[in-house]
Amino acid sequence: QVQLVESGGDLVQPVGSLSLSCAASGSIFSIYDMGWYRQAPGKQRELVAIITSGGSTNYGDSVKGRFTISRDNSKKRVYLQMNTLKPEDTGVYYCKAMLRNMLTGRVNDYWGQGTQVTVSA
Repeated sequence: QVQLVESGGDLVQPVGSLSLSCAASGSIFSIYDMGWYRQAPGKQRELVAIITSGGSTNYGDSVKGRFTISRDNSKKRVYLQMNTLKPEDTGVYYCKAMLRNMLTGRVNDYWGQGTQVTVSA
């Protein structure tokens, strides 16, 4: 069984900063891409940032220059540093990992349960 657990969500004021963390555990042979997605109320889930196993990154247009994604392969963790937060950044932030399951040998996407980020004065 594979688990992804996010942490770090909170209520923060506009222009503030917040750091999210996601830990992968369980029957993992190898992890490829890891990323963060978010879903605001009444909206579709959207890409925030993604990072490959080699460290290449890609960001959603709305967060470029404000958010930074990083990962620690030895700890099976991915992080999201969010700066200059705006009210429109509010939503549930989900961690996703593309990984090879040690038991099945298959490569699939796995999702965490999400952590709430609220940006409000």
